[in-house]
Amino acid sequence: MGMPLELNTMIVTKGKEKRLDENNFKLTKDGYRLYPLDIPLEVKKTKDGELSGTGIIQTLTLEDNQTTITYKLVALKSTN
Repeated sequence: MGMPLELNTMIVTKGKEKRLDENNFKLTKDGYRLYPLDIPLEVKKTKDGELSGTGIIQTLTLEDNQTTITYKLVALKSTN
């Protein structure tokens, strides 16, 4: 029996991220997803949306058909 798995190369938040402290965030997504760890990834609100910033995933947990990541926002794109 197989397990569905998605490979991701960007962090898409859909506004569901939770701030843990100043630059660290936690995001839980449905399904099992793999992300590269410890390298800069684009952070976007939607898949086709504008770049919000750059984040580095620090932890990845697969459990109960959900994926939870914690990431550090290392660069923020601002329109100001």
